[in-house]
Amino acid sequence: MDDATRLGATQLGATQLEATDPVRGLSRAEAARRAAAGLANIATDASSRSLWSILRANVFTLFNGIVVGGFALLFALGRWQDALFGFAAIANAAIGVTQEYRAKRALDRLALLHAPKARVVRDGEEQELAVREVVLGDLLVLRAGDQVTADGVVLDGLRLEADESLLTGESDPVDKLPGDRVLSGSIIVAGQGSAEVTAVGDRAFAATLTAEAKRFSLVASELRSSVDRILKWITWAIFPIMIVVVNANMQAAGGWQHAIESGAWRDAATASVAAVIAMIPLGLVLMTSIAFAVGAVKLGSHKVLVQELPAVEGLARVDLICLDKTGTITTGDVRFDGVHELGEARPAHWERVLAWHGAEPEANATARCLAERFPDDEGLAPAERIEFSSGRKWSAVSFADGAAGTWVFGAPEFVLADGAGPEHGAALAQGRELAASGRRTLLLAHAPEPLDAGLVEQAALPGGLVPVALLTFREVVRDDAASTLRYFGKEGVEVRVISGDSPLTVAAVAREVGLDAGEGFDARELPDDPAELGRVLDEHRVFGRVTPAQKRAMVHALQERGHTVAMTGDGVNDALAIKDADMGIAMESGSAATKAVARIVLLDNRFSHLPGVVAEGRRVIANIERVSMLFLSKTSYAITMSVLFGILLWAFPLLPRQLSVTDGLTIGIPAFLLALLPNSRRYVPGFLRRSLSFAIPAGLVVAAAITAVSGIARATGDAEEAVRTASMVTLALVGLWILGVLSRPFTWIKAGVVLAMVAGLALVLVVPIAQQFLELAMPGRETLTAMAWAVPVAWVLIEGIGFWHRRRFGAASEIDVKRVRCRG
Repeated sequence: MDDATRLGATQLGATQLEATDPVRGLSRAEAARRAAAGLANIATDASSRSLWSILRANVFTLFNGIVVGGFALLFALGRWQDALFGFAAIANAAIGVTQEYRAKRALDRLALLHAPKARVVRDGEEQELAVREVVLGDLLVLRAGDQVTADGVVLDGLRLEADESLLTGESDPVDKLPGDRVLSGSIIVAGQGSAEVTAVGDRAFAATLTAEAKRFSLVASELRSSVDRILKWITWAIFPIMIVVVNANMQAAGGWQHAIESGAWRDAATASVAAVIAMIPLGLVLMTSIAFAVGAVKLGSHKVLVQELPAVEGLARVDLICLDKTGTITTGDVRFDGVHELGEARPAHWERVLAWHGAEPEANATARCLAERFPDDEGLAPAERIEFSSGRKWSAVSFADGAAGTWVFGAPEFVLADGAGPEHGAALAQGRELAASGRRTLLLAHAPEPLDAGLVEQAALPGGLVPVALLTFREVVRDDAASTLRYFGKEGVEVRVISGDSPLTVAAVAREVGLDAGEGFDARELPDDPAELGRVLDEHRVFGRVTPAQKRAMVHALQERGHTVAMTGDGVNDALAIKDADMGIAMESGSAATKAVARIVLLDNRFSHLPGVVAEGRRVIANIERVSMLFLSKTSYAITMSVLFGILLWAFPLLPRQLSVTDGLTIGIPAFLLALLPNSRRYVPGFLRRSLSFAIPAGLVVAAAITAVSGIARATGDAEEAVRTASMVTLALVGLWILGVLSRPFTWIKAGVVLAMVAGLALVLVVPIAQQFLELAMPGRETLTAMAWAVPVAWVLIEGIGFWHRRRFGAASEIDVKRVRCRG
């Protein structure tokens, strides 16, 4: 008994817990007592960010520490007017925390509504419970497709097989016999059984698996990693530059000794704070977080659950999507089509065998369709059986009486894999013909000898199989599948259809929705070598008879060839490939295991939502790239000015309050608005390179203009207030031009934002109270003349940079899109 169990037992007032009845399970009263004692399956939720992690990311950062330090220094010096940036930083952090927390609440509520269930037996009755309501000692009911939600010991099982690859990396299913451990996080791929829960909550494997599979930050995000890289570079640069800036301001104040003795160090400290604060792109982190959060909530309102916020970006980067036919292109609903008898002499009771398959409690959707055509008389009882497996693609059963021999039911190519016997060839040929018409085709075959223990143990086919009948089924194609695939084709996203069904059937369905599929590729002929496998995947679009292990290998092979791969599916056999794909997408109707490892869950099972997810991701990436150029241009000119003025031993030419106003007008307010506008530009890798290629030269132009104007103002004898005024106006005018260049092509909204910022600058310059607050003073005639030529020259240079940037990277984007289309 572990410490937690011992503690729970003490709380229950007993030395040990009662034994679980292997048939009736726990009583409801006993389960309630154990839950009250803390023995319920409640684990730390890692599916979304905790409040602490949101606070840590938005509040407790190095740059916020620098901002707070500067804010406190200015307040202590009595320069509260120059400490306005502190209130802006506080507002930024508050907005970021509020937006992300609201997104977390919305997504958590959505996740709770669609949380997986666990089946347990209590008081002899099977019932479905929320996973967190399972308690230590509960009797779990396990069936194919379930993801085990708590660690346990198997009490009984019928051909029970668990896939533990998510835990151990071993892809082969593991037989589970009475007394064997079954670990939470493993997937039941065949059979049925029951297990007594032996570990719950954070002490179970499920806690670590879920945390690893669904943690907020696992999705590869180019935006987030690029922003993190920028912040790291600035962190390394800011402290040495800070020393240079402080020294320059002290020297400009008459030298260290004079500045300290005269009190001029206060002005030097104020100017130094302005230079340091200007280098920090605080709003860029905020804009990225808000864009992710708003995108996830918007998708949630359209029945798309984003289990990790950066997944909003992820699907926009996908250039190849693998679709599981069943449940994605088709609705998952299967209808019985017909029976095609084989041979002249058929074994007795074959129709009763089909009726048993249709009525069997663990029957899949296809087998259940048999029930209407072959009603069950409940006269057959299985003696030995081999459960259906997606790897084997067949099941076998022998009955105690009434239907002698062994009956095998499954895919014709697998049931008759040896191809022996003249009737085998005829059955396979007819099966291929039926499958080519788009119908799912299964075979019932019979062997004269019943299953023995050896065959059951090895899950092997009996000898002497004779084809009895082919059964055909039709799947309902989604009415939105064709238009969705057309969208992906138009947007340069390649499509691969992967299914466990016959390649002929899969190809027929693919053709029905407009894909050029040929006859489909039989996955049994796929090479094992990843490079060869990748070559085949580049040459073919539709694949049938794919095993779960092959799906996973296909995802890996495509990734090795440079693709960003999305994988959709709903069955337990899709779970491993979905987890390893760059973007896993599950249907709400799918198995618990599949939904647990997916990044995105389509809550109403509508494949047509995927274009909306792609569009939302593209909006986020394109808008953040645009606003990042604004923020990084500021960082670029702040660093350049700090270094230049430090070398020249000039005082930094702007007060913090002046920087706060220009930042708000040229960056802060417009960035917030631009980040949320529609934007359908396609994703192209290289976000950071493109942003810096504009921001760095633009920042150099701004710094050069301010240095020129400031230098002339100082040389002609202007007062320090006039120098600062000239520098502020120069910065504002050039910054607004950068905003205009980055806002193109203009829409009414973007044009309105730019004009509003221009009007705001005009008000700041003409309203007396603003002039007094900002300590504005009229520059001299020579300085105004310098501004009159420096600002237009800067505008021309910014236009040139913008034109070069559009030609260089706009052309590259079109080339990349054309390459994607050519590959498709």
